[in-house]
Amino acid sequence: MKQQLLCWCALVFPLFAGAQTTITGKITDRKGNGLAGANVFIAGSYDGVNTDATGAFSFQTSQQDTATIAISFVGYEPLRQRVKLNQPIFQFTTKLQETATMLNTVVITAGAFEASDEKRQTVLKPLDIVTTASGGADIPAVMQLLPGAQRVGDQTGLFVRGGSASETRTIIDGLVVQNPFTSGGPDVSQRSRFSPFLFKGTAFSTGGYSAQYGQALSSVLSLNTKDRAEDNDGISVGFNAAGISLSAFKKERITFSVNYTNLNPLFNVLKQNINWIHAPEAGGTSIILTQPIGKRGLLKHYTDVSASHQSLSFRNFTGDFQASPFTVRNHNAFSMTTFQTTWDEGRWGLQTGLSYNYNRDRLGIDTVQARTQEQRMQGRVVLTRSLSDKVSLLTGAELHRYTYQNRYGIWGGSLTDWYSAVFVETEVFFTRKLAVRAGLRGERTSVIDRANISPRLSMAYKTDSYGQVSLAAGQFYQTPDQTYVLTNPTLRFEQANHLILNYQRIRDNRTFRVETFYKDYRHLVRENTNGFYDPNTYRFPTHRTNNSGFGYAQGFDVFWRDKQSMKNVDYWVSYSFLDTKRLFRNYPVEAMPTFAATHTLNLVFKKYIPALGINTGATYSLASGRPYYNPGSDQFLSDKTRPYSSLSLNMSYIKILPRKFLVLYASVENVLGTKNNYGYRYTPDGSQKFAVVPPFYRFFFLGAVLSLTRKPIDPELISNP
Repeated sequence: MKQQLLCWCALVFPLFAGAQTTITGKITDRKGNGLAGANVFIAGSYDGVNTDATGAFSFQTSQQDTATIAISFVGYEPLRQRVKLNQPIFQFTTKLQETATMLNTVVITAGAFEASDEKRQTVLKPLDIVTTASGGADIPAVMQLLPGAQRVGDQTGLFVRGGSASETRTIIDGLVVQNPFTSGGPDVSQRSRFSPFLFKGTAFSTGGYSAQYGQALSSVLSLNTKDRAEDNDGISVGFNAAGISLSAFKKERITFSVNYTNLNPLFNVLKQNINWIHAPEAGGTSIILTQPIGKRGLLKHYTDVSASHQSLSFRNFTGDFQASPFTVRNHNAFSMTTFQTTWDEGRWGLQTGLSYNYNRDRLGIDTVQARTQEQRMQGRVVLTRSLSDKVSLLTGAELHRYTYQNRYGIWGGSLTDWYSAVFVETEVFFTRKLAVRAGLRGERTSVIDRANISPRLSMAYKTDSYGQVSLAAGQFYQTPDQTYVLTNPTLRFEQANHLILNYQRIRDNRTFRVETFYKDYRHLVRENTNGFYDPNTYRFPTHRTNNSGFGYAQGFDVFWRDKQSMKNVDYWVSYSFLDTKRLFRNYPVEAMPTFAATHTLNLVFKKYIPALGINTGATYSLASGRPYYNPGSDQFLSDKTRPYSSLSLNMSYIKILPRKFLVLYASVENVLGTKNNYGYRYTPDGSQKFAVVPPFYRFFFLGAVLSLTRKPIDPELISNP
């Protein structure tokens, strides 16, 4: 309809106002992504326009015969092209080349892995998340296969370079997610709440991250949502061994989905190591809206609401050592709205966002009833300015209101925290070989009535056309855990100082990366227990606390990825060495924490068979033993588990049909059935023990997705690994 209207205007308008030509088209980068705000005009005239949010443009000119179309956009080389205007509607589409700050130049990579195809330091693409064996299409699970991270099967969260799960922040479009993982029972690691299909890119920082983010001593997992919904209309239905999902999408505007999961049928088939009283059951719904505002603005909204219930039998931590019921009922809601725009040919940029998190867990622990409830409201604004092709400036601020309530039997407490932060960061390309990014972040939290200022510095030097060295350093602060603040609001910020050095080489679809790091922990919260250690995960601090804790983490990582040597094959190898100790929480002495392993190795292999439409994959993980508490040992946390090893396989089959496609997939976790364990639980007197093991020694999963669309499917979008 739009093209018909343009044609009608182009034919009729000249009858009233002299002959004019309509010039229409699209401006993209080298990879076909639309450039919003690019200036397109006829050289030597006032005829022109800026591109819209998708890079498209349309304007009229009275220029006759030949003309020079000029295009300019900050960060890209300007383009001038002579054309012949020999028809009423002239189509013009072109790709711009990045300037020295983007193309063939140094990029800062220390401590950062990009899972996006938008930057040169790309390590993973978004589709890798769903095609990696043992990842289970779960973003944090796949991040655990990269160097620096560890898989801790009996605890939930992302553990990075000797840091606990609470030291990693999950960010979506710059906004904090308070409860990124589902709620579950003891000794069972839980999945994240978000589908990888929501996001266009993932940035996983193993340290030394940007001044834009705070309240994370170890790591930041930053996720960026898509700028538009599916480029189609249709419905997608998914079936698997655990449940069903339904999604409806309206072209580039709205996606609505519902899902229901019940693991009871699957658990009745598979041999398991847990006695489930009520197998995990969950349901939820989500909606995604995208709306262009003007020519360069984009409004995005995302809401997800879910509920879950599960109950299992576990060994109590009391002296009777009898099996007791543990029940958790969870309600969770997350909603966010963001707006972004550019002006002055892209020299200025604005990003704003509002979010709301709600999470409530009702727990039954043996005969004790407990409840936790958290709410977080956040507002954030970021302003960017390109001062030149070599210098950019970013500044912003954020404000949070966080409330926490905890009830355990007759004990209870609550708190409200107003947290605010301001930050500024500049990136300077001194030459094509040298770049420096310096930042400063200031924070204040009302719950402990303290403030801090943390400097950040990153720099990179290009050694040759394909390799570079990068350095990152900075101070990072975090408010102590809520349970500690409830009993002692005079605590200080916990602190970690990072120093990271890496070398990276990318050539011909091959990536080699080696990185060494040192992390210095200071002012960690420590309990005065007089030498007594209680391993109960659900305990509350009953002793005096202070910030006398400390620790360190040091080591190196190696990463190799090759997508070139073998046709339709992609594989990577990652290895991490970690040396860490800390004195914190109720540890009586400095020791290696229970969530850390000295050696971690991951081998990931993928092969695509185009003739059959089949993706296959395999992942092998190996890790040295982790410490566990033995009350009969002479040295604290000196006992270690057996080494962990697991081989996992997956396969998917894609069938393209008229106006629809079908995907069948299957996976097997720990094919060899290795009897891994995560440690041991002891009775208080040390006379009895039992192993903490995975829910399954071997796990199978099957599923299918049928998508019904209104236009043909491009096989490249769903089949290429």
